[in-house]
Amino acid sequence: MNYDPLSEVIDEPIEIDDSTIIKLHILKAVEKFGSLPGENTMEEKERLSTILNDLLRRLIEGVQANPTKLWVLTEFQRSLSLVENEDTEGREHFGTELESIMDVLGIESSDGLLAAYLGGI
Repeated sequence: MNYDPLSEVIDEPIEIDDSTIIKLHILKAVEKFGSLPGENTMEEKERLSTILNDLLRRLIEGVQANPTKLWVLTEFQRSLSLVENEDTEGREHFGTELESIMDVLGIESSDGLLAAYLGGI
């Protein structure tokens, strides 16, 4: 991708406290992609869950030291680049998970980052 959608992100501080980190831990612990449609989706669920859990681990470890929207979305971009070639359903479900993380972090918009990687989802 030649165009970097992070160039469109309007950076702003985000409020992070201990309860935010606890919520991220909860998101990391719960089963993901349970509603992914299709048969024999175990490998896809495992692959997407691994990418998402790695993102959550990075956020848990770093967001208190880097409490900005741009830092979080830069971490998102690292994970989004890994799911670009997944099928539409997988990308849609991944995007839903990222929106849940944004809700926990109080980020209202990805400023086009999700759409750039997930195809306008």
